[in-house]
Amino acid sequence: MTKRKRLVHISLVALFAALTAAGTFIAVPLGPVPFVLQNMFAMLSGLLMGPFLGGGAVLLYLAAGAIGAPVFSGASGGFVHFLSPSGGYLYGYFLSAVTAGFIAGTPRMESRTPLRRIIIAGVLGLLVVYIPGVVQLRIVLSYTRWSEAFITGFFPFLIGDSIKCAAAVVIAPRLRRLIANHL
Repeated sequence: MTKRKRLVHISLVALFAALTAAGTFIAVPLGPVPFVLQNMFAMLSGLLMGPFLGGGAVLLYLAAGAIGAPVFSGASGGFVHFLSPSGGYLYGYFLSAVTAGFIAGTPRMESRTPLRRIIIAGVLGLLVVYIPGVVQLRIVLSYTRWSEAFITGFFPFLIGDSIKCAAAVVIAPRLRRLIANHL
């Protein structure tokens, strides 16, 4: 790998970590888990850069938050967030980037990814955020039934996350072509 290519990779990872962090400033409280844009940027990083660079961007974001940078919802940071009711969603951001990245694939100059594949990658990329999110929500809040966890940590977000997914799917093909020239 050339120095230029390595520098582009580092820059893209840092850019998407910063975009994910910026998503914290648009938060709507909906109980113990707020509605944020971070999951869209995490998924978009995988859609645009593939599983490794996209996952790396989310890991950088999570590491910054773990050491105290104010990048988590409410412009706060610290490792304690990973143990909170919404902490499972943080783990889910990484799963989102990796899942969307593996399904969409790494962009390449010589090929275009079919739109249906990007749609599937986006939908599954956003849905996997809920797996660790709902599980941790149920454990931390001591819900006795799964239905309580789904009512609190899944259903209220479906409409908003569908809109975020649609926006990401619309912009992803063009951005993938731009990024492909540099990967």
